[in-house]
Parts: sequence; structure tokens; C-alpha cells
Amino acid sequence: MGAQGFDFTRRTLIMGILNVTPDSFSDGGVYLDPARAVERALAMVEEGADIIDIGGESTRPGATPVSAQDEARRVIPVVRAVCRATATPVSIDTYKAEIARMALAEGASMLNDVWGGQKDREMLALAAAANVPLCLMHNRAEPLYHDLIGEIKRDLRAMVKQALSVGVREGNIILDPGIGFGKTWQQNLVVMQRLREIVDLGFPLLVGTSRKSMIGQVLGLPVDERLEGTAATVAVSIAHGAKIVRVHDVRAMQRVARMTDALVQGGVK
Repeated sequence: MGAQGFDFTRRTLIMGILNVTPDSFSDGGVYLDPARAVERALAMVEEGADIIDIGGESTRPGATPVSAQDEARRVIPVVRAVCRATATPVSIDTYKAEIARMALAEGASMLNDVWGGQKDREMLALAAAANVPLCLMHNRAEPLYHDLIGEIKRDLRAMVKQALSVGVREGNIILDPGIGFGKTWQQNLVVMQRLREIVDLGFPLLVGTSRKSMIGQVLGLPVDERLEGTAATVAVSIAHGAKIVRVHDVRAMQRVARMTDALVQGGVK
């Protein structure tokens, strides 16, 4: 077992991405309407999603930050509607404690913070008080490193220490190496190759590579042609110890995960 409520002993969990934004790099503007968002969430559940991750602010490089008011207007009606429509756990993808608090009140049961509690320290206190799984992602403003993996591990350890210091349960912590965040595409490849060293920190690892620019750079392909590249990164993530993979194409990646699990674990569970 890992983070509270999730069983990591049987298979890799699939986190389906539901962006409620006009400008996300892959599907911006598609699911702004709560009815369409619910339809997509239910489709992802049918395709094999174990968690629905809902975000209201694009985190792509160069994206314009949005106010908490605008983010709430986008995301909270969707969180409410999805939580009412399915019992599948809903994660709120935000670095603002104010948004996270509202989402939890509407039924969300996991916090996914792309800044690992560093942008809004109230996020850590909220996670402790709510006693819910918290994903701490590695991120930096600039991709400047002297020791890439060593510094990522150091930063993640510091985030964990801060979280524990305010009462977050150790069993609720999930780590994310932050593929595509504060790293060049070449650095992202190195992180993927050395994921096992981050797994060795002792916490369940969530990896999100779906359709990202690393794949586009290697294959020379646009966002809508990165399915096979994503599949390769999902398989490698699982082979190196990831417990959750965050993806857009749930049906296809659930199959990739199931096959990789069988290869890595020695059978189908």
C-alpha cells in the first residue's frame, strides 16, 4: 500500500487528465463546459482511469497565470459535477490552497500540486488537516542544475520534510519528478532514464509524460501525434517503479500499463 486509499500492490494506477482550461497545450478549451467535462470523466472511468485529475490553470511553459477567482469559476463546477457523477477518486490539480479547499468541499479526495507546496505553503497545512493524498511535484523557475538528479532528490526531500513538519502523514505523500517542469527536454530524458533513483526516496512515484514536448522533440511530431511516444514513456516509467501514470489517452495507456505490469511483475494480477 502507499498513499492512503490507493493500492499500489496489484498494478499501476491510471490518472486521467481533465483540463478545464482554454489554453492547455493539448486539449485547451475542450472541456470548459461542465456537461462535456462530466461526459469525458465518465468515458475515462470506462476506459480504465483510477483517478480523475481536474485542473483549471494551464501549466504549459509560457502560459498566462490566472487568478484564484477565475480558476475557481472554471474548475469548481466541474469538480462538483464529476464527484456527483462517479465514485472514482477526483484529484484537484492546483497550487492554490484556496482552490484546493473548495475542491475538497465538493468531493475531491486528492491534491496534486505542481509546485510541491512551495508557491502556497497553506497547501501543506490543508493536506494535513484534510488527511488526503498529496502529490508533491518537483519544479523550478529555470532549468539550471549542477547535479540534475541529486538536486531533484534534494528538493523533493525538502518538500517532504516541510510537509511532514506541518502534519501531513507520511503515508499520504506521493512524489512526481516533474517531467516538463523546470527542465529542458534533454534533462527530462535523463530523469526518465534515472527514475529508479527517485523511487529510492521511498514514496510512491507519479509520472506525467503524456504528449509532452520531450516526445515531440525526439520524434519531431506535433501534440496530436504523440500516442506511441507517450506509450514508450509510460512503459519505461512503470519499468522503473512508477505507481501512477498521468495520461490523456486512458484506454490506450491502460493497456500499455497492464502489459508492462505483466512483464515487470511476472504475471497478470
